[in-house]
Amino acid sequence: MRAWSVQCRPFRATADTTTTSTMPFAFLPERSCRRICRGLSWMLLALLLAACSRAPAPGARLPQDAYIWQRQWTPALRTALSASHAHVARWHVLAAELGASGRWIDIDPDVEALANTGRPLLMTVRINGQLARLDAAAIQDHLLERLSAWRRRGLQPAALEIDYDCATARLPEYIAFLRSLKARVAPLDLAVTALPTWLSSPQLASLLAVADESTLQVHAVLDPRLGLFDARLAQDWLHQYAQRTRRPWHVALPAYGARVSWDAQGRIAAVESERPLLAGGLGNELMVDPQVMARFVAQLQASPPAGMAGITWFRLPTGDDRRAWSLSTWIAVLEGKPLKPGLQVQLVAGQGGNTPSDIRLNNEGNADVSLPLRVRIKVRAGDAASAGNVCSGDGINGYTLENDAQGRYLRLGQAGLLRAGASRTIGWLRCAEGGAAPDITLEMGS
Repeated sequence: MRAWSVQCRPFRATADTTTTSTMPFAFLPERSCRRICRGLSWMLLALLLAACSRAPAPGARLPQDAYIWQRQWTPALRTALSASHAHVARWHVLAAELGASGRWIDIDPDVEALANTGRPLLMTVRINGQLARLDAAAIQDHLLERLSAWRRRGLQPAALEIDYDCATARLPEYIAFLRSLKARVAPLDLAVTALPTWLSSPQLASLLAVADESTLQVHAVLDPRLGLFDARLAQDWLHQYAQRTRRPWHVALPAYGARVSWDAQGRIAAVESERPLLAGGLGNELMVDPQVMARFVAQLQASPPAGMAGITWFRLPTGDDRRAWSLSTWIAVLEGKPLKPGLQVQLVAGQGGNTPSDIRLNNEGNADVSLPLRVRIKVRAGDAASAGNVCSGDGINGYTLENDAQGRYLRLGQAGLLRAGASRTIGWLRCAEGGAAPDITLEMGS
């Protein structure tokens, strides 16, 4: 962009001049004229720059991307792509993973399924943060081969994205790797993911200057005992990050849960999320409440930090991903629609004879909802004396039957979500014929 120029010439009286000259500043000495003209030029430039950096128009929403992190392209994944692409700006497609052992796992996406969405693609490569040695030449050779393979199959990525959660102390090595890689993939854009722990490093500015765009991850970056996401900390990180970069950037938000297993010494043994693991030890289910994320997104949409270009969701939910939100809930959050859980409990009578009745949870709303901590079993007044003797039962699917001073109840063993439109049988009761059917009430807890 070129600023307009204003020319100044000294005024010299001649026989043709009049005292009513309309030439701007013609009555001033040359030095004063030049100072005023320079001042006007800078004012004009400032106005033009302000116009270029103007906030989005009222009502405009931040674009929302999504990571496709599945290794297997299943029918459920193709269905999710088809159902959600109208709400997604770009796909970040996992193309390869370099494990801590140095072994590559390459993923071949479904070209037709991606093409049918009509959305731009980022070819995303994950490098394990525990990798002992960053062999730049070998890694870059593999990335270039994957790029060529994509292009041969008709996939034209808009950028190559590197997801490398390295220790802060290794940032100088990573920056050198990115500079070399960018020269080899040019003119293709280079994107990176970033961690909040890097905010304290003076190397972060150099890293962000290399990449054409970046994504700040604010989920799964805390001690697992503190959960997957903290809205207050995330807001603080976003505003710090906005001050550190001059390039477009996104924030990565979670739409999933994870199971963390601990060994006998209290150390993390495994983290299970999109892929099941055969991990022993004690485990805790960590979930991100869709209601919490919906409020957080609404705040970002209303007042995004400086330079934020959009939101990137991890990860695209599918019907066979049991730790991700339901697709309908995720789309409702993307659209900014109100989330309305509809959790109910019912006793479903058994069919004939002495068949037990099921205790079933139903979610008839449009939002996934946290499973209730307790489901208390209460018996109708007048029959309490005999009910304990004539009704037997137990909990299933994560619930156990227990007793306290108020009577019997089903207790949840591990946190979880009941997806929108889904049901779960959590226990059974078998009562003597002719007795009063027990009333069931929900006791929600945390």
